[in-house]
Amino acid sequence: MKQFLMCSAALIAVAAPAAAFAQSTGSIDFENEIIVTGATTPKGLAGVELPETSKARGVLNQEIIERQIPGQSVNDIINLLPGVSFQNNDPFGSAGGTMYIRGFDNTRISQTFDGVPLNDSGGYSIYSSQQLDSELIEQVNVNLGTTDVDSPTAAATGSTVNYRTRNPTDDFSAKIVGSAGDFSFFRMFGSVDTGVFTPWGTKAFFAASKATNDTIFNNRGEISKQQYNAKIYQPIGDNGDFISIAAHYNEAYNNRFGSVTFRNDGAGAVPSRFPNNRDERDYVIPYCTTQMPAITGVADAATSCGSTFDERVNPSKTGNIRINSRFTLADDLILTVDPSFQYVRANGGGTATAREGFRDINPGSGVTNAVGYLGGSPYFGYDVNGDGDLLDSIRVLAPSETNTRRYGLIASLRYNFSEDQSIRVAYSLDYARHRQTGEIEFLRNDGQPLHAFPQEGNPLRDATGSVLQKRDRFSKAILHQIAGEYRGKFDALTVTAGVRAPFFKRDLNNYCATSSATGFVECFGTNSAGAAQYAALNPTIQGPQRRVFKYDKILPNIGLTYDVTDAIGLFGNYSKGLQVPGTDNLYNSFFFAPDTASAKPSPETTDNFDLGVRYRSSKVQAQLSLWYTIYQNRLASAYDPETDRTLYRNLGRVDKYGIDGSLSYRPIPELVLYAFGSYLKSKIKDDVLYGECTSGNVSGGVAGCAAVGDPIYAQTSGKRESGAPVYTIGGRAQATLGPVELGVQVKRTGPRYVNDLNRPFTLGGTIIGGVAVSGGAQVMDAKAPAYTLVDLDARLSLAPLGMGDKTYLQLNVSNVFDKLYYGGFDGRLDAGFAAASNLPFVQIGSPRTFIGSVVFAF
Repeated sequence: MKQFLMCSAALIAVAAPAAAFAQSTGSIDFENEIIVTGATTPKGLAGVELPETSKARGVLNQEIIERQIPGQSVNDIINLLPGVSFQNNDPFGSAGGTMYIRGFDNTRISQTFDGVPLNDSGGYSIYSSQQLDSELIEQVNVNLGTTDVDSPTAAATGSTVNYRTRNPTDDFSAKIVGSAGDFSFFRMFGSVDTGVFTPWGTKAFFAASKATNDTIFNNRGEISKQQYNAKIYQPIGDNGDFISIAAHYNEAYNNRFGSVTFRNDGAGAVPSRFPNNRDERDYVIPYCTTQMPAITGVADAATSCGSTFDERVNPSKTGNIRINSRFTLADDLILTVDPSFQYVRANGGGTATAREGFRDINPGSGVTNAVGYLGGSPYFGYDVNGDGDLLDSIRVLAPSETNTRRYGLIASLRYNFSEDQSIRVAYSLDYARHRQTGEIEFLRNDGQPLHAFPQEGNPLRDATGSVLQKRDRFSKAILHQIAGEYRGKFDALTVTAGVRAPFFKRDLNNYCATSSATGFVECFGTNSAGAAQYAALNPTIQGPQRRVFKYDKILPNIGLTYDVTDAIGLFGNYSKGLQVPGTDNLYNSFFFAPDTASAKPSPETTDNFDLGVRYRSSKVQAQLSLWYTIYQNRLASAYDPETDRTLYRNLGRVDKYGIDGSLSYRPIPELVLYAFGSYLKSKIKDDVLYGECTSGNVSGGVAGCAAVGDPIYAQTSGKRESGAPVYTIGGRAQATLGPVELGVQVKRTGPRYVNDLNRPFTLGGTIIGGVAVSGGAQVMDAKAPAYTLVDLDARLSLAPLGMGDKTYLQLNVSNVFDKLYYGGFDGRLDAGFAAASNLPFVQIGSPRTFIGSVVFAF
């Protein structure tokens, strides 16, 4: 009987997606071997689940997801988990955001969608506005400090965010969601499930959504987003085998907004939006024209129309096809295969000042004129505006466009060699081809682009006929990974031991010359004669070339759980993480000769330790975990004022540790209370090499600069990492009062250091090692202050009116008390800046917003 019950539970766990807490089909299948042992334990309370694994993990399911703002980014929703800190750029999930988990920023977190990696395959960024419609997300789970053994990621040194699409329903059903709110927000979502429509159990769903809103901090711009999804599911037999095929397409066009220089001294019109006067929130961008007088013999200047950050467009087109499958090859032998394909086309907008004339490319005494995208500006070499001279400047659209084709595969073979012991082997492939260009095009009279993607219009050319573009790169990011994992259950103790061996290859082609360590380039396009002339006159600068980088590492992953009682369990886990240098960092290294140490950036590695206790019953569920992470070769960014670009510095070793906890309590069936919190401490172990002493430093008597070339160090030893909050604390209460359901959630985000030196930002003065050592004025405190946000949701069932128990009205209010706060920003190294234009930027936190929705389903 015991064996029969265990087998039955295993089938239920495989067939019911709600029991799946990992990313790939293979990981789900393998973890179900543990999940079934606790099948009688409640899954969660009010949508929050604490799966019985060796990792510190939290899961949110549709019960809590559907109570958030319809269409909200899943990355904002997981703000309800301890250790997670996400700042949304708008209330609707359509404009991006900034995420940290246990101090790992978004480029160090692996995010997957039905096992498909979503991090940018070159720079590892996560684009939170391009996520799946929230109505289709079955559940999202967060590994707070480790990855799965088959994770196909070059990015994750620690945390993972994995979410899965729901399966089609067995019966025909439909759902329509209409939402409207502040800032002209309007969204429609619709889905249709076919139900089982063949004798073999085939079923499918189709869904689409469209959302628009005005930008929230200026009088210009609109965000428009549309998404299409479909999934077909085919069970094979009655033992949990299946094949599912899903497709996703997301298209968004929007203006950027809400980013201001990081200061609180009240200087300037834009930064003054941070004081408590809420009326200053609306930033007026004047309507203007890019047309300028064309006067012969006069150097007509380019207008600033279209140049502000708020006028920049940020178009994206993303799509994927995903297959998940499971096959029983023999008794106790299971094969899972998950292939995928992804398409990405996107750019971040931006303008440049183009010149009609020529650029002097001779650093010697003579003058040698050239055309191309040189010194950060396009040079045409002909009379663009027809006034008979070559003296004029013109404002042009100059985005950085990326086209990606990405192929993936995760295959896993599991064998149960006894009732309580299993082993699996896995292979993962991630093969991405990136084409990164920067074509330019004229702007419309109001400063907006003629085409969001200049390639679709008429890219401008120089006098040689070569297309003018600010970058020209072709890259391949390739991962082959093999992994193995063992799981054994010994009475109350369950042990997992795994290892993954990734083999990374970065095949990079830069068709421009690299003129600085920040990746500044000189591009001649197809003008080979101009490129050859530049190379002859600048022999110390690395010209167009191809470089191949290879990285590999053995990454163990070991865990255990111990059932003290039926309700209380202990867990522990150790894992090693790896992040290969991103393509921007690697392309920056092209500035150095190939055989030098600076041309070979080191990968980041982490050692992650978790130890915790878990309690689960029908009324109370709680988890508390202590964690410790050791970083090696932690990268940090610094601003280079000479090139107006970002330079990467190696922080060396960084130790981080902290505590995470959550508690759910249902005192009566109609009320659920949930609380969570986390604390983070990080410590940079060494001072960071920042640069070298110049002749001016030596003659000026700067301490530590006895001779030109002496090293300059930023005083980072003993300091905290920037960007991540020191603590977070929050909770949610949800009550049912007949046909009315009420929810309130609150989260306080602790202070965040603005730089790794833990010093205030200063402007002006003599700057050494990223700090103003003399002169300079403080423009920003060392920390962005803590802030507290409160959100409300209310639901009125229309079932008493005979409209069905799935039809209701919903009201969401975000930031109820209209708190004005510092939103998302990226941590950085330096604290001193020569000019206000060099200061970093921060998003303004989203204001109070009301959204009403009607949900009709049957």
